[in-house]
Amino acid sequence: MTTAAVRVVCVVFNPGDELDRFADTLTHAAQQPVELVLVDNGDDHTVARAVAERHGARLVVPGSNLGYGRAANLGARDAVAGWLLVANSDLEWPPGGLDALLAAAERHPEAGSLGPALLNPDGTVYPSARELPSLTQGAGHALFARVWPGNPWTRAYQASRETKERPAGWLSGACLLLRREAFEAVGGFDDGYFMFFEDVDLGERLGRAGWANVYVPSVQVLHLGGTSWRARPAPMISAHHASAARYVARRYPRWYQWPVRAAARLGLRIRERAELRAAAAAQAPSTPAH
Repeated sequence: MTTAAVRVVCVVFNPGDELDRFADTLTHAAQQPVELVLVDNGDDHTVARAVAERHGARLVVPGSNLGYGRAANLGARDAVAGWLLVANSDLEWPPGGLDALLAAAERHPEAGSLGPALLNPDGTVYPSARELPSLTQGAGHALFARVWPGNPWTRAYQASRETKERPAGWLSGACLLLRREAFEAVGGFDDGYFMFFEDVDLGERLGRAGWANVYVPSVQVLHLGGTSWRARPAPMISAHHASAARYVARRYPRWYQWPVRAAARLGLRIRERAELRAAAAAQAPSTPAH
């Protein structure tokens, strides 16, 4: 039996046709042996089961929605491959893309994680390699990113539009190649994040442990984005803000930093309510004109 060079862990929630496309393009992304594990957090496993059978993958059904990081940890459990790839199901791989990412890993023995450039459907580059947010940077980005996209805090935070390989503070968990040794040494993803910020937290802990997070823009992967929750955005908006509050609390844990935590919680609560109102308005049926 051939030992896989990399275990691909794909966390899904009641997936659609995009999962089959992900698995199909993955077969052309690497000539090296790849082990595919699907972790289905949803309650309808029809699509995931069919894709697993068609592509020789292993299907893991937790029985409840574990969230992204915890499900990824479950999918990575007992892996023997030297590399783990945690990936969303709404990715489409270019031919040889995973081989190229693994080749970059060989060039960077200091790397605990590596991430490709993620392309939006319109061909623009999503800022998937970012710096760890400072307090002022994080606040400025949160407050002004939507109304003033070119603000200096967002530009500094999203400093990933370069075309050369470089270290970053953290890399997007949508497509993240992890050295298994490093991933296991830091305890994997923090189970306390249901969705969002688990990748920020992991990148920070890898850095503290002496590993680098390396951005590899020469590898470009198409990311459709949000396919599992686009129809019902409210729960994910709330999850995003809860995770942001958890991250701030864990980064500023000392007693004298409580004003930082309190201010962050208040600001995030206000922002969450505004985004929930906007999402509800966008989904509300339009009134026909008379």
